[in-house]
Amino acid sequence: MINEHWIDGFLRYLASERNASEHTIENYAKDLHQFTAFLEERQLDDFKQVSYLNVRTYLALLNEQEYAKKSVSRKLSALRSFYQYLVREGEVDVSPFTYIRTPKQDKRLPKFMYTNEMISLLEAPDRSTPLGQRDGALMEALYASGMRVSELVSLNIQSIDMPAGIALVRGKGSKERYVPLGDPAVEAIRLYVQEGRASLLQGREEQALFLNYTGTRLSDRSVRRVLDKYLDSLAGHQRISPHTFRHSFATHMLEAGADLRTVQELLGHVNLSTTQIYTHVTKDHLQSVYNQAHPRA
Repeated sequence: MINEHWIDGFLRYLASERNASEHTIENYAKDLHQFTAFLEERQLDDFKQVSYLNVRTYLALLNEQEYAKKSVSRKLSALRSFYQYLVREGEVDVSPFTYIRTPKQDKRLPKFMYTNEMISLLEAPDRSTPLGQRDGALMEALYASGMRVSELVSLNIQSIDMPAGIALVRGKGSKERYVPLGDPAVEAIRLYVQEGRASLLQGREEQALFLNYTGTRLSDRSVRRVLDKYLDSLAGHQRISPHTFRHSFATHMLEAGADLRTVQELLGHVNLSTTQIYTHVTKDHLQSVYNQAHPRA
C-alpha cells in the first residue's frame, strides 16, 4: 500500500499552515487519491519511486480521458504542492514535477448579463413570501457586492452592517474584506431579516444570514437551484451560474468608469492580472454595440 499517511499530513498542512479552504482541500485530496490509484495500477507503492516519465505517462492518460485543461492544471497544482511538501519534510530529494509545464489555458471570457437582464432577474422573486424575500435578498447581495457564492452562504447575521451599507466577507484563504452593498441590496436584506428570515427560523437560533426552508444555513448548491428556478420563469435568458453575478458586477463597474484597482479590491483578487480579463469583456461589449449601432461600422 502506498504511503497514504503522507497525503494525510499534507492535507493537515494545507488546513493549518496554508489556511486553504475546505473546497481546495477536498479537491486536492481527490486529485492525490486519483494519482495514487494510477501508481498502484503500475505496481508503484512509494511516492519516492515516481519519476518524470511516470508523470508524463499520467498526463498522457488524462489527455486520453479528455480532461479539460483547467482540470489538468488543478491536478498538477495539487501534485506539485504535495511534492514540494515532501521535499520540505525531507521525505524526497527532488520533485518529479519540477520540469513539468502547466498546459496553456484556452482564453475563455466570462459570461455576464446585460443590465436589463439583471434587473429582470432581480425583480422575479415574490417578495411577499419568506422564500421570495430570501431569494431577492441573496440575488441583490450577489450583484451589489460581486462576492463569491461561497462567501455569500458563509455570511452570518452579524456580517452585515445595514446602517453603513457594508458586509464583511471571508474570501479565499480566510482573508476578510469589506464590500459595499448599495441601497436596493440593504433594503432587500432588511426586509428578509425582519420578515422572511424570522419566519424560516421558527423560533430556533441560527447565526447564518441566508437560510433554507428548514431554518439552517443555505448551501452553494441551493443557491444554484434558486437561480435556476427564476431563470426558468424568464423566457430567453441564458443559462447562468452564481458566478455570473460576480462577472456582471465587475463588467458593469468597469463599463461605468470604475478603475481596475478598485474592482480588484472589491472582488478580493490577489493579482491584478486576474481582474484584467474583465477589460477584455468590456472591450468586446463596446465593439459589439458599435457594430450594431454605427451606420458605417
